[in-house]
Amino acid sequence: MDIPEIDVDELEKRCADGATVIDVREPHEYAQAHVPGAVLIPLAELPDRIEEVPVDRAVLFICASGVRSRRAAEFLARQGVDATNVAGGTLAWIEAGKPTVAGPHPG
Repeated sequence: MDIPEIDVDELEKRCADGATVIDVREPHEYAQAHVPGAVLIPLAELPDRIEEVPVDRAVLFICASGVRSRRAAEFLARQGVDATNVAGGTLAWIEAGKPTVAGPHPG
């Protein structure tokens, strides 16, 4: 399945425009550092929490490096979600010097 991908610079622009970002990492990873406003739904919980994913707008998926988020985006695209993967994930975001939030809340 061909899933659209964006880089962290495009993610930053879309976040500024109010994009929906879902982080599919584990809670301890998310608590260490995440993109401001990203909502945590761990990949393993996604099938059971699918109703929390908006279907009326594009949704951006992020993980540590882009592998888990691609799997999430593929799964949700099959469910009719306009899903985009963030290439390089949170590691690329941090390496680019972009702001992060620590703790269990989106920030």
